[in-house]
Amino acid sequence: MTTWTALTTLAHPAPAHALAGMMEQVLDPAPSGIGCFEIEDGSGRWEVGGYFERKPDEAALALLAVLHDAAPFTVSRLDDRDWVAQVRRELHPIEAGRFTVHGAHDAHRVGPHRIGLSIEAAMAFGTGHHATTQACLRLIDLLARGGVAGPGWRPRRVADIGTGTGVLAMAAARRWHVRVLAGDLDPVAAETARVNARHNRVGLTMQAFVAAGLAHPRLRREAPYDLILANILAAPLRRLAPAMRAHLAPGGYAVLSGLLSVQAPAVEAVYRGHGLRRVRRLVIGTWTSLMLQRPR
Repeated sequence: MTTWTALTTLAHPAPAHALAGMMEQVLDPAPSGIGCFEIEDGSGRWEVGGYFERKPDEAALALLAVLHDAAPFTVSRLDDRDWVAQVRRELHPIEAGRFTVHGAHDAHRVGPHRIGLSIEAAMAFGTGHHATTQACLRLIDLLARGGVAGPGWRPRRVADIGTGTGVLAMAAARRWHVRVLAGDLDPVAAETARVNARHNRVGLTMQAFVAAGLAHPRLRREAPYDLILANILAAPLRRLAPAMRAHLAPGGYAVLSGLLSVQAPAVEAVYRGHGLRRVRRLVIGTWTSLMLQRPR
């Protein structure tokens, strides 16, 4: 699959985060992924980049660069390539809470008393290496250890929105041995999640299918949920707030991720307006993940 990248640099973190947020909100086509990080060359400069499935609007990018005092964007086309094979070679096991996310070739590296999640690189988001995925796994583990709701808490029903490879859904299924419904807009992601579920021996408790947010008959039918996981992007998270509240059981938790730290306060404010309160916030690098609760 041919993809496009658009990269720029800025002198300071605040405008870099602001630019990353605006790219998600105003560009058409919208980026399928956004990165914002400090360049590790001692210069103190920041890089902001977007990945696109279609050629981005270069005029809009130029305007955004001027408005945020950024260098002109460099737009590049990445031709078809076996990215899956390349990523598979470069992946290494990641530990987050009690979970170890690894490729099949590293199964022997999962330590005792840990929960191994075997994820092969695929054309879907969620190998466990991104800070947002790691944060979600740590928050799931925190819940399971009684660090939020107290010892003995366990969900009866779990939903994973935008499941990607299914790593978060599998983590919940393995940790609590409960039924998990996992939806994703992308049919490739849904199929990848199903394959991974079978490979990790949770194919009977975790069901993955194509779904847009929570607007799917199966997700509506099995509500309310004690735990909803959503590692997506700020804009769809804001739109999901009313449905999230409606589908959460009283006392239930929502884990929201995929947020640049500059975006998190606005997303939290939207959910607070729908009656959900923050019980945990986890920051890794430039990314923030939130755990919210619906009052009983």
